[in-house]
Amino acid sequence: MSHYDTNLDKNEANYVPLSPLSFLERTKNIYPNYEAIVYESRSYTWSEVYKRCVKFASALDKIGVKVGDTVSIMAFNTPEIFEAHYSIPMVGAVINAINTRLDPKTINYILNHSDAKVLIADRQFHEVISKALENVKNKIRIIDIDDKDIDTSSFKKIGDLEYESFLNTGDENY
Repeated sequence: MSHYDTNLDKNEANYVPLSPLSFLERTKNIYPNYEAIVYESRSYTWSEVYKRCVKFASALDKIGVKVGDTVSIMAFNTPEIFEAHYSIPMVGAVINAINTRLDPKTINYILNHSDAKVLIADRQFHEVISKALENVKNKIRIIDIDDKDIDTSSFKKIGDLEYESFLNTGDENY
């Protein structure tokens, strides 16, 4: 055994597990007022993004999402999908990003196979998602993303929850 291998057991001085969640928290602490997201008319700092992610994670917890549950999301590259990639793991749940180009039958299969508890969905996909939900085996809570930067008047509601309202039910101290 090499002398380099001795006395190097994992400890606070030489080992810190890295995860996207630790990267987000570190970035929030180092660059709190730097822009993190710019999307159409909206922009958020790292501090704001962190707070929104924590609130969304808390809101998911409040509706019963637990460690190991699957939360699916079908959306374009918007701030909401970015936040979901942090919020869902904060609860300990599994993120299941669904390709926006899939047909209803394939989406239905994915939702059933993943045993999704929640689906976060952009209302622009209301037609394909409504068809995909017709024969799902389990009850799925739907959270609608309503993009404020486009006209969504022709898009039907898919679920009973709206993203921003749902996020605001969360606790920022979660």
